[in-house]
Amino acid sequence: MPGPFAIEQQVAIAAVRRACALTTTVFNKLVTGETLVKGDKSPVTVADYSAQAVINTILSNAFPNDPIVGEEDASDLRRRPRQGGGGRAAPNAENETNDDDDDGALLRARVVQLADDVLALPPLSSSASGAGVDAAGWAGWEEREEWGLGRRWGAEALLKAIDRGDHAGGRTGRFWTLDPIDGTKGFLRGGQYAICLALLVDARVELGVIGCPNLPFVASGPSPDHVPVPVHDQDDTANRGALFLAVRGHGAFQLPLLAPPPTALPPAAASATSGGGAHPPAVRAVQQPRPTPLSMRPLALRELSFLESVEKAHAALDTNARVAARLGVHAAPVRMDSQAKYAALVRGDAGGGVYLRLPVARNGAGSADGYREKIWDHAAGSLLVEEAGGVVSDARGRPLDFGLGRTLGVNFGVVAARKEVHAQVLDAVQAELAEAAQREGDEEGPARS
Repeated sequence: MPGPFAIEQQVAIAAVRRACALTTTVFNKLVTGETLVKGDKSPVTVADYSAQAVINTILSNAFPNDPIVGEEDASDLRRRPRQGGGGRAAPNAENETNDDDDDGALLRARVVQLADDVLALPPLSSSASGAGVDAAGWAGWEEREEWGLGRRWGAEALLKAIDRGDHAGGRTGRFWTLDPIDGTKGFLRGGQYAICLALLVDARVELGVIGCPNLPFVASGPSPDHVPVPVHDQDDTANRGALFLAVRGHGAFQLPLLAPPPTALPPAAASATSGGGAHPPAVRAVQQPRPTPLSMRPLALRELSFLESVEKAHAALDTNARVAARLGVHAAPVRMDSQAKYAALVRGDAGGGVYLRLPVARNGAGSADGYREKIWDHAAGSLLVEEAGGVVSDARGRPLDFGLGRTLGVNFGVVAARKEVHAQVLDAVQAELAEAAQREGDEEGPARS
């Protein structure tokens, strides 16, 4: 470490860590007692917008020329509240629009407050000198004021930051892709979710950062030879939250999501950190973390278990079960939401070894309604697996294509496994899909005659 993209690593880590702190605050303060449906003005919607505002603000200040492919836009937040007071008018089409505008104003106020609170925290420094870089070139928690930290931005600037996520993607150039909350149902139930950020250059993922606020820092696993990642404090608070980093050609790593409690730097050190000035900003000093290299454990077929989605609507879990039977895999699947599955796969949590995401409907469009996977759902996670010794392909054996815009285009499903077993898993997947297609054809035959 750090290899190429050293500054990009620092910025991405800082952005994801701050967004994770924000989403944890939203869960603790807003989830209980509110409507828990994404698509209305619910806590997960607040968290989505707020996290994207934080990350896009940091990216836009650190790399003003880099476009961003994000999940959200700020159109709902720009609705103005209705004018006047008094009681609620009788329902009609115009009043319904006004009510939506009131909801938009409330949502905007929440998003701005949460994002500004996180961005206003002073930048972290990992040494009194402000250099914060160790002998290996690792900067860790180091943050800089010029990334937009240590100040409040206000509504208009934050809405513009959210809207910077409107880039179309494509085959050439450099851009970031962001999923501010991957796994919304996991977030709402207090389970697994992830904040995922990746840097792409000419359609190839070069850098990925995944923040998993609810994933234990110490990996779980039934194998006695599985050595857990070290943790400084074994209480539940210290063990909750993990951050994963992958840099193409330079490996996969895990870091604690939470920094140690910061201390204020003396004025002279704060001035040095900020580059001098009559009124240097406050700077918080923290102990430097050490990234832990990650490598997928070799597993025989009989030792595998499958990582898969919780929701049946997201993946063909029945097909997964038949693929497991073809491979002689008897262990129960491990189900969790979000790209946390990629992280668990790399660490070997609960055995693992294979991540399958096969479309519910087996057709060329990917599903019955033509749904296509979004690039932000797999960019960071796929690089993490590849850098840890795994292979990621679609169910037809093709690499995931991140150069077709905001989706993975005609890629059909996802198969991720350690390189020694990926080909066997893929063969089993393709055999099962072929047999399923044959069964469907046999069932449709008599109806056509």
